[in-house]
Amino acid sequence: MASLRSMELNINGVLHAVTLEPRVTLLDALREHLGLTGTKKGCDQGQCGACTVHVDGERVLACLTLAVQAEGREVTTIEGLSGEDGTLDVVQQAFLEEDAFQCGYCTPGQVMSAVACIREGHAGTDAEIREFMAGNLCRCGAYNGIVAAVRKAAQSVEGATA
Repeated sequence: MASLRSMELNINGVLHAVTLEPRVTLLDALREHLGLTGTKKGCDQGQCGACTVHVDGERVLACLTLAVQAEGREVTTIEGLSGEDGTLDVVQQAFLEEDAFQCGYCTPGQVMSAVACIREGHAGTDAEIREFMAGNLCRCGAYNGIVAAVRKAAQSVEGATA
């Protein structure tokens, strides 16, 4: 058995003290040790994007990131996007309004990538959105709705900052 390591993880602005084996992924730490099940385990090989979270504002695949790599860094999951009062983030709201999901399994990862897409300035055209979001697969094929939601959210964000 590997040795255990105590660490503090800053998840959605809350410090969590955990004791884990060094080989535990961030995804498993979130889901199995902290009960934050919004981040999904799809392929567990970094190919589908269902486990996308932000670490220090950058999107990462939680299934390929060790929990120890997130120590001392700020991790944001889908649970951390909405306001404290439950108000949805502009991207979450756009996904609802544009019907950008079917089964919903990929939606948390899609939303987290969409937030990064907009923040990093990659939502100028539908082609640009499709390219940036290509790492997130949707087995239901809701891609048109996803692109429309990202476009709508980007326009909303741009309007709010203008």
